[in-house]
Amino acid sequence: MTLTKKHLQLTVLVLCLSTMMFTGFSSAYAGEPPHKVVIQVSSSDPKTQDVALNNAANLLEHYGEGNVSVELVAYGPGLGLFTDKSTQARKVRILVKHKFTLSACSNTIAAIKRKTGKEPVLIEGVRKVPAGVARVVELQEQGYAYVRP
Repeated sequence: MTLTKKHLQLTVLVLCLSTMMFTGFSSAYAGEPPHKVVIQVSSSDPKTQDVALNNAANLLEHYGEGNVSVELVAYGPGLGLFTDKSTQARKVRILVKHKFTLSACSNTIAAIKRKTGKEPVLIEGVRKVPAGVARVVELQEQGYAYVRP
C-alpha cells in the first residue's frame, strides 16, 4: 500500500492531535496546574524579599487560581522572611491562605539554634524541608521554573 502525500499529512496531523490531547489529558488528570514555579529566597534584604512575595502574588494574578503552583523556598539569610519576626509576616500569611507552599530549610533552622540556643518560630503554615537548596533542585527536576529575585 502506498501512502499519498495527502494521506501522509493526515496521518501526521492525527498523530500530533492525539499527542496533544493525551498530554493535556494526563496533565489535567494528574491534577497539576499547567504552570509550576519555585521562588528562591536566600537574601535577608527586605527589598529582595518583597520582590519575591510580589512575584508570587503576580503569578497568581496573571495565571489565576488553580493554573499555577508556586513554592517559595527560604534558606540561609532568607529564612527570616518566614519567621514571626518578619516585617513581611502579613504578606506571608496571605500567601499561606492562598495555598502557596512555603518551605523553610531545616539546615538553616538548626544552624540558628546552634548559634542562638533557640529555634526560630516559623509563621503558621510554613513547612520545613531538610535542605532548602536541595528542595529548589528537586522542584526544578520536576519541571518547575526557577525564579530568584
